[in-house]
Parts: sequence; structure tokens; C-alpha cells
Amino acid sequence: VTQEVAHCSQQWLCNRASVQTALRTLLAAPWPSQRDLRSWLQLLSVLQWVLSFLLLGIVSLLLLIYLVFTSFWPISALYLAWIIFDWDTPEKGGRRLPCLRRWPVWKHFRDYFPVKLVKTHDLSPSHNYIIGSHPHGILCVGAFCNFITGSTGFSEMFPGIRPFLTTLAGNFRLPVFREYLMSGGLCPVTRRAIGYLLSQNGTGNAVAIVIGGAAESLSCRPGITTLILKNRKGFVRMALQHGAYLVPSFSFGENDLFRQVVFEEGSWMRSIQQRFQKMMGFAPCVFYGRGLTSVQSRGFLPYARPITTVVGEPVMVPKIEDPSHETVDMYHEMYVRSLLKLFNENKTKYGLSESDELHIL
Repeated sequence: VTQEVAHCSQQWLCNRASVQTALRTLLAAPWPSQRDLRSWLQLLSVLQWVLSFLLLGIVSLLLLIYLVFTSFWPISALYLAWIIFDWDTPEKGGRRLPCLRRWPVWKHFRDYFPVKLVKTHDLSPSHNYIIGSHPHGILCVGAFCNFITGSTGFSEMFPGIRPFLTTLAGNFRLPVFREYLMSGGLCPVTRRAIGYLLSQNGTGNAVAIVIGGAAESLSCRPGITTLILKNRKGFVRMALQHGAYLVPSFSFGENDLFRQVVFEEGSWMRSIQQRFQKMMGFAPCVFYGRGLTSVQSRGFLPYARPITTVVGEPVMVPKIEDPSHETVDMYHEMYVRSLLKLFNENKTKYGLSESDELHIL
């Protein structure tokens, strides 16, 4: 018995020594710093956003189709009935969820680049506004972060103003994705949806429109700022019809987030892109960013480049129900001059040189 007790004591001491050694090894190992943890949170916040915009709608659609052929088919049937019942909601102001704008993940999203909002003039809550957002870039990161999330302080800078951001109407036909978009304050870029916000939703509404759209994304390259604006006058006509002031905004750094393979005008690949854009409403860009594991790897995540969105001086617009072409052209020219002024006054402050110019096509 004495030998057994001695043997157990010796074994216990060995186990204790092993545990102590393991603990010392664990404590001696380098732990992630707070900076590393913040970097990972920022990367994950951007990852969930990119996956949501690129895959959420398609995956949800495929899942609901799959459920039709299983015992869970009532889920698909109920959701289809809901979409039919709720079909016009995106065209009537959507269904905003303030808690989504305050979601803490957006602060990590903001800090990844980082994104900053700069105010140059006040916006009175007694008016409605159409904010022209430039440039489009690849995924409109600056417009989304500033006008959809509350992370950059839009509501504090412009008290009494409710921001909305327009996107392709087809996005609101995708299951689940449509709910995600509406909850953040996105609405279709259609006359009906924009007209509702400017005429039947009171005052203090600011509808942001990425004027250049899909066509502009095809010209997105770092160091080159080309806008598709010269013949884009529909937003000016809508502003005149509803008496909404026109506000230019420019996101410096938006074109630096991805690298794109730009095909020359007249090439067969460019023709395919343009035809696809006319049929589907968006352009299939060939682009890449950083990978998930390191900055040196290639993937679909944007590079961490600072974005500064400057909101310019409002162009006062009268209410004219049926404006003439000459009137539309006049206010369009006023808007372009205001945008050029904003760009030239701020370009050297936010990463561009004095010689950089804004090319308007």
C-alpha cells in the first residue's frame, strides 16, 4: 500500500509539473494585441458587407427554390406571398430600421479604410434634396458608409435630414436581400420611388443618387477621375419637378479601392460589357482587391485606402412641374459648375495633386 501511495504521489507531481509547464508555455506565447484584434474586426466587417452585396440575394433565391422540392416548401410559399403583398414597399419609402444604422459593426467598417464625411454647408430640414454622389467606383463604398450607416455622423452633421441611397431596382426583386436593403434606407433608382420621397414623405429628405451608374464603373481606375455626367439630366428634371435642391458630393479615394482590368473602347470585351449593362442594368467589371489572409494576396476585398466624402453647397432649385429643356440644361450646368468647384477646392486636401483634373463625359 505504501508503494502504491508513493507511486500515486509521484504520478500526481509529474502531472502537476506537466500542467505548470503547459501553462507557462501558453502564457509565454504571444497574444494578439488590441491593434491586431481591431484589424481583424475591421476585416470581418468588410467581408460580411461584400458577401451580403455579392451573394445574399442569389443564395437566398437558390435556397428558396431548393426548399420548394422539400418538406419545407411552405417556407417558400409563405415568403412568395409576402413578396407579392409587399411588392410596392420599396417604391414607397421602404422600411427603415434605425437600429441597423447604429449597428456597431459599421464603426469597424468605417475604420477599415477609413471613411470620413466632410460638411461644407448646412442643409435645412425645411427642404428636400437630391445629392449627386460621385464617383461610382466599383461598389460605392463611400456612398453606402456615409448615407446608409450612421458611423460617420451624418445625422449629427445634418440634423433633421433623413438620408436615402438609390440602387438598381432589380435588387429589390431578390428575396431576403430586398429586406436587407430597405432596412438600411436604400430605395430603387426609379422615378416613382424618388418622386415619393420628394413629394409624399414630408421635408428633410436627402436622396443620394450615384449619377454615373454602371457605365461609370467601367472607367474606374486608381489615379483617373472620369465621370459620366454630361448627358445625365434626369435627376435635374426630377429636382425641378419637386423643387428639391441639388447637392453635389464627391468621395475622394473611391477609385483606389480595387484594381480593374479596363478594356479599350471598341474592343470585343468592352462591347460585351456595354451590352450586358443595357440588358441587366449593371456592368460586369473584371476587378480584384486584396485577399482575406494578407494584403499581398489577391481577392475580392477592397484595399484599405482612405475615403473622404465632401458634401458641397446646395444649388437652389425652383419647383416647375413641366420644365423646358432649356431650364433643365441651365440647372444642369449650374450643378456641374458647383461639382467642379467642390472638386478643385478639396482635391489637394485629400490625396490628389493640383494638376489632377475631373474629366466629365
